[in-house]
Amino acid sequence: MGSKLLVKGGRLIDPKNGRDGRFDLLIDGNRVAAVDTAIEAEAEVFDAAGMLVVPGLIDMHVHLREPGREDEETIESGCRAAVKGGFTSIACMPNTSPVNDDASVTQYIIEEAGRVGLANVFPIAAITKGLAGEELSEMGALVSAGAVAFSDDGRCVDRASLMRRALEYSKIWNSVVVSHAEEGSLAAGGQMNEGFFSTSIGLKGIPAAAEEIIVARDCLLAELTGARLHVAHVSTPGSLAIIKAAKERGARVTCEVTPHHLTLSDDMLAGYDTNFKVNPPLRSSEEVSALRELVSDASIVDCLASDHAPHAAHEKEMEFAYAPCGMIGLETTLGVVNTDLVGKGVLDLNRAIELLAVGPARVLGLDRGSLGRGDIADVVIIDAESEVEVDPFSSESKSRNTPYGGRRLKGRVHAVLINGNLVVDDGAFIREEAEVSR
Repeated sequence: MGSKLLVKGGRLIDPKNGRDGRFDLLIDGNRVAAVDTAIEAEAEVFDAAGMLVVPGLIDMHVHLREPGREDEETIESGCRAAVKGGFTSIACMPNTSPVNDDASVTQYIIEEAGRVGLANVFPIAAITKGLAGEELSEMGALVSAGAVAFSDDGRCVDRASLMRRALEYSKIWNSVVVSHAEEGSLAAGGQMNEGFFSTSIGLKGIPAAAEEIIVARDCLLAELTGARLHVAHVSTPGSLAIIKAAKERGARVTCEVTPHHLTLSDDMLAGYDTNFKVNPPLRSSEEVSALRELVSDASIVDCLASDHAPHAAHEKEMEFAYAPCGMIGLETTLGVVNTDLVGKGVLDLNRAIELLAVGPARVLGLDRGSLGRGDIADVVIIDAESEVEVDPFSSESKSRNTPYGGRRLKGRVHAVLINGNLVVDDGAFIREEAEVSR
């Protein structure tokens, strides 16, 4: 491929720059050189007629498992899954082994992602050493090594005083602290949402209050400190009401919602399928409906994130009480959003792309998520009407724990450019096509 590529004839959706229509996109090297309705240039032409052309999607909540659990996922397999799902950038959580609480781990993740040469990987480092909730990590060293945020995701920082200190220190680097909101004494031993179905199928429930209490606490601490707080995987309308009120008072608070909390509900656990076991749990259909009504409001919800959480098959096949929480989502998020949210009128396409690209870039302070002149050329070309059947066994992820297996989802990733390089074309990785042709 030459240094210039002209993407012609597609419907370009670029919420940050207010564009939605038929535009051509000229890419020179790793940057967008021009955006106009009819560009003529000496360049290789990519015909995007009938397709969507959008900024590279960004998933700010991914578990890559490496180092430590390479049987579940590696940086390479996770990056492959991301790119196949339309994500050109991902931020990975620190609950690896060893925990990403040391600059050497952060550096390893960045270096390995560079070796793989696919998605841009931005490490999120631990708030506390060993995720133990006892002592703050060396936040300055972690930022210097490349950490873009801090979180003990998977565990709540139980001590309010320690969370306060983390928020205060994060202001030095204008970093963001990502809260896993779960009051431990209320959630202890819980397997699913507390309600009618937890009672009827005999599983211990986790009440909505377990999330909402910590959301309220952390929003108050964000107000107290003036620091930046991001609330991960919000699952209840009550939490969103608390976040909205905090934002209206001037708190620097943002939040994300996952596609599964917007499309799946607790009645689906009646068959004890552990692929539906997540943390926070799937809520009642009434709460899901309320979440869906709020997700279109840009003043409340900032991002959609997959919370991609791969697990080994033998772990998910254990008895329900012993199976770990989590589902994979990098390859299904776009399809679920397009099918169950855009397709059913919950979101329009502009808002969906804003939540999947612009919002995460803004929260993490990334120079990505838009396609204006001079922007980094991370681009995804989508055949929005094409249907794809979810086959867990053909996933790029090393894990298979998805509840969407067998579903037909609308929205096929046709092509992906990362930093101006065409990585996927017609749904296949370019590098592999080249190897086969040789």
